Amino acid sequence: MTETAAPAPARLAELTRVFARIGVLSFGGPAAQIALMHKELVEDRPWLTERQFLNALSFCMLLPGPEAMQLATYAGWRIAGVRGGLIAGLLFVIPGAVVILALASVYAAYGAAPLVQALFLGIKATVIVIVVQALVKLSRKALTGALPYALAAAAFLCLYALQVPFPLIVLGAGLVGAVFMAGPPPETAPPRVSAGGTVRTVALWSAIWLVPLAALQAVAPAGLLAEIGLFFAKLAIVTFGGAYAVLAYMVQEVVADHGWLTTAQMMDALGLAETTPGPLILVTEFVGFLAGAQAGGLWLGLAAALVTLWVTFAPCFLWIFAGAPYVDWIASRPRLTGALSAITAAVVGVILNLSVWFAAHVLFDRLETVTAGPLSVLRPVWSSLDAQALALTALAAALILGLRSDLLKALPLMALAGLGITWVTSGI
Repeated sequence: MTETAAPAPARLAELTRVFARIGVLSFGGPAAQIALMHKELVEDRPWLTERQFLNALSFCMLLPGPEAMQLATYAGWRIAGVRGGLIAGLLFVIPGAVVILALASVYAAYGAAPLVQALFLGIKATVIVIVVQALVKLSRKALTGALPYALAAAAFLCLYALQVPFPLIVLGAGLVGAVFMAGPPPETAPPRVSAGGTVRTVALWSAIWLVPLAALQAVAPAGLLAEIGLFFAKLAIVTFGGAYAVLAYMVQEVVADHGWLTTAQMMDALGLAETTPGPLILVTEFVGFLAGAQAGGLWLGLAAALVTLWVTFAPCFLWIFAGAPYVDWIASRPRLTGALSAITAAVVGVILNLSVWFAAHVLFDRLETVTAGPLSVLRPVWSSLDAQALALTALAAALILGLRSDLLKALPLMALAGLGITWVTSGI
């Protein structure tokens, strides 16, 4: 297995500082998170080249689970080996997990807290601007010709209007790229990868992931924790396309089949996950905690949240540590390089779809679905435009795009602005 050199303590310390910053600032879902990592790892530091970053992004889009968290894990592995991957992946998840746990505890006790919603209104408006920045930066680098533009447009339309399953979009883009976008033959020999090392990695991380789950099943096979662990472990394997893609399936299972939460609680869960740092799939932690808390109080809720986090994110390290050594090998194959380039172009359309979805839900109180034959389009009800959200979005654009304010400064300012405008208009 290809490994990086043993990292010096100073480099690990710097990597820890950088990924702690990324973890705290990773609001806005994969679009903004990918843009933030590109700035920190490619633009501000020579840790990854443009090609390495885009190849890794395309690879992570092929995997189940949160692509941004897996991209962070890959970057950490590339920079400082397995220790670097663990540091980067955990720091990407932990800040959001702590915030989600705190908010879920408040929610379980008091319901949706108006004060929290007011604070996050400004953050959600800021996320819209961050996402626009992300799209512009990524499209400039990934869309380098007519075919990549066409693939991005097709991916957007397939998701937005036709609800084509995400894996089919990735597969289709990859096939087009392999045929029409094959790169030149490699100038150097491809890196060697140890099959034995891969097998050992798969065995180790499979055990880390599944042994605790098996222990739960053995101790209390009919208990809630065992049920939650088994459900979210299964979910971790099928979450291609991130939290949005799997939301409908999760709602059906959690609400209708298991009866753990109501539909309204599921929507609140996603709303909280959207406005906290970290991957959107942290919505699973909220679901696990609330299911446990409602069934057996705070301590069962905490245990359920821990089980949910474990079975959701442990496999992410399995996919990356087993697959990361093959990214460069894939990049040395002309047709596979073409497939990855095409997938990267399609990712622009995927992120555009997520961005439109997010902006519509922030700026409008009501949305409706319009259907015409095979087309099904989400359309905002213009009379429900949220003037507060629109004003906050304009303020965020002025801060970030006009004044080029740093996110560390802009986010708390926008949170306070959200609280202020809500207090003025409704007295919270």
